[in-house]
Formats: sequence, structure tokens, C-alpha cells
Amino acid sequence: METHIVSSYDEELKFILRRISEMGGQAERMVEQAVSALIRSDWGLAQSVVADDILLDTLQREVDERAVMTIGKRQPMAHDLREIVGAIRISSDLERIGDLGKNIAKRVIAVTDHKQPVQLVRGIEHMSELALAQLKNVLDVYATRDDVRALEIRAQDAEIDALYTSLFRELLTYMMEDPRNITACTHLLFSAKNIERIGDHATNIAETVYYIKTGKQMEAERPKSDATPSIAAPTPSVNG
Repeated sequence: METHIVSSYDEELKFILRRISEMGGQAERMVEQAVSALIRSDWGLAQSVVADDILLDTLQREVDERAVMTIGKRQPMAHDLREIVGAIRISSDLERIGDLGKNIAKRVIAVTDHKQPVQLVRGIEHMSELALAQLKNVLDVYATRDDVRALEIRAQDAEIDALYTSLFRELLTYMMEDPRNITACTHLLFSAKNIERIGDHATNIAETVYYIKTGKQMEAERPKSDATPSIAAPTPSVNG
């Protein structure tokens, strides 16, 4: 009977981990395609990203439901409990990453209608490459439960924050130089902020991996390099 219970628990945990893996792949694709749509002014690709968000939402619900069921049935302790609680946390971060990718995609049509400063768009592209690399690395760390690399990934987020701060200042300069730039630059500004937030969620995942492996929280909050003023939440008509 004990062997059967352990085997059943292992199957439930494998199901959760498979769904997390699917969520990670889906979130990566959504962000990559959203930024590509922004760079290429590809509204069709942007619409596809928005439509794909429902799959990520469905996967998150499956993870949450199976995790709650497993806790109720198996009453896991110590490391086993951390695995399941960690999966719930990570699925939430991945769902939010998908939402941020969707938000970028929703701005494509607004940006397409206005002239975009090429160097700033390229800056956003570079920023997205850093964020996607961080996301890919942290998903690899989750697969291997490498707490040392989790600490390293957490530190890497400062580079994304610094790039966001630089882009923020450049975009403001463009808006002050010519009021005709305000609309396009505002949408690019929100897109850049969404990418910066993707880096934050990847950092959250790194912290969760560290917790799963060690049973401890990372010692102190990572200092933020983002020196820009906070900006208001996107309007519902664009970021709903």
C-alpha cells in the first residue's frame, strides 16, 4: 500500500511539473512573438499572441487544481510540500509573464500608426533578448533545482533594470523634442516596462527555486536598479 501511495504521489507531481514546463515554453513564445510583432509592426502576429493567452490561463488552472488536490490527499511535508507550493508560485509568475507579453502585443496596432524611433525600438528588442535569456535560464534552473545558479540569475536582473532606465530617459527626450512622438513613445514606454516586469517575474522564479531546494528564503531583497519614476497602469482599452 505504501508503495502505491508513493507511486501515485510521484505521478501527481510529474503531472504538475509537465504543466509547468508547458507553461514556460508557452510564456517564452508569447513574449518572443509579441516583441517580434512590435518590431515588425505585424498586427496578425500580435493578434495570435493575444489569442494564445487563454492556453496559459488554462494550464495555470490545471496546476493550481492538481496542486491543491495533491496537498489535500497526500498532506506532503518538508521538501515535498515546498515542491508543490513552489509550483503554484511559479505557475502564477509564468501566467503573469504571458499577460505581459499579451499587453505588448495589444500595443502593436497603436505603435504601427505612428513613426517609431528606430534606435529605441532596437533598444526594446535588446532588452527583450535579455529578459528571454533570463527566463530560459531560470526555467533550466527549475528543471535542475540548481540553487547556486538561481542566485546568479537573480543578480542578472540588474542589467535589465539599467537598460529600462536608459530607455525611459531616451523616450522622454523624444517626447519633449517633438509632441508628435508622444503617442508612439508612450506605447513603447509601456512595452519596455512590461519587459522589465518579465525580468522581475523570472527573478521571482529564481527565488522560488532557491526556496524549494534549500527550504530558505533568499537573505535580502535584491536592490532595484530601476531609477525611473513609477508609471501608471496601462489603460483597460489597451491592456485589458
